[in-house]
Amino acid sequence: MKKTILAIVTISSLIFTGCSLSDDDNIGNGNTGGEVTSQNLAGNLTTDLTLRSGVAHNLIGTLLVKSGSTLTIEAGTTINALAGGTDVYILVERGGKIIADGTASNPIKFTSNATVPKPGDWGGIIINGNAPLSRQSGTDSNAATEVNNGIFFGGSNATDDSGILDYVIIEYSGARIDDEAEHNGLTLNGVGTGTTISNIAIFYGDDDAIEFFGGTVNTENILVVNAKDDMFDFSQGYAGTCTNLYGIRENGYTAVTSDPRGIEADGNLDGNSPSDINESNFTVNGVTIINNADGVEMSDGIKVRRDATATITNAYLALGAGAIFGDVIDLQDSKTDSTDGTSITAVANTANGLDITDVKNTTSGGATINITSGASGGADKSVFTWTGYSF
Repeated sequence: MKKTILAIVTISSLIFTGCSLSDDDNIGNGNTGGEVTSQNLAGNLTTDLTLRSGVAHNLIGTLLVKSGSTLTIEAGTTINALAGGTDVYILVERGGKIIADGTASNPIKFTSNATVPKPGDWGGIIINGNAPLSRQSGTDSNAATEVNNGIFFGGSNATDDSGILDYVIIEYSGARIDDEAEHNGLTLNGVGTGTTISNIAIFYGDDDAIEFFGGTVNTENILVVNAKDDMFDFSQGYAGTCTNLYGIRENGYTAVTSDPRGIEADGNLDGNSPSDINESNFTVNGVTIINNADGVEMSDGIKVRRDATATITNAYLALGAGAIFGDVIDLQDSKTDSTDGTSITAVANTANGLDITDVKNTTSGGATINITSGASGGADKSVFTWTGYSF
């Protein structure tokens, strides 16, 4: 996975300009050697490339979009990822861009090429930006990408622009390397506010659906269905605003990690740097978290911990028959709690045994938690009609 190749050339319906092959062409990363076909994507993208709709593009290994290069994906395009696990993913490096600008009638889809696809078939999409992270001191920040520690993210440009993801579906991703490192559906590493992340659907992921490692990017209209681990994960100094998030675990979907959650938020990376400055301080406006999986426990509906500060308004939580939240809202942790500046306003549906008193405030009790009983609220699910998902 750490080697790089380039397997991108063109046919009449695949436009590209000047992508040169590297010396490592056809080595590693899921590309087994031999002639590279025009629709097989892997390697170092060093100049601009446009993928046209109507062509079954194949992601066969690690595709690195290098600094100064832009990967543009036309509305209506499908990218079929080789079911090759951790070696198959797209990573946009600092200074690179992805323009995946779909429409409601012609979304862009990233999916597995397996005959019977399953969560973890491939590694998903990673975007690395130059926006700030939590750190010990100074104005600049730098961190290694979890799944490829030779590639870094973070910086001092809060308005950094890594491109556009709009009307995009990501399926069957989240391949796991080991217990400490794994891919998500969409990973946003130090991504800045100049980047557009909106109208995203993430289905059947093996780890977190979407995870923010620092950065300032704002997101809107994110649908998560059947994430094995967390639906929405914030860490390492994330400081943006997320609007209209909807996460659901369906009845019959039993795959779980040791601690799946609706929202999981850390101030610094894994709570290991409690003396960091600029720890996570983010806002969520409108979020629905539903566990409908009979017999499956989600550790928490909302977990904010390790010096993170969250302002969450219009949250809605619900359980299906036989489903469980370990805690509905929990701001405590063995390392450090959430800050007392955290504020959560939520409605919870008390059907099927959900207990609205099952709330753990910070140890000092200084955070503001207002949870009431009700059967409505949270995200506006009507904006997800374009995905075809039946609620």
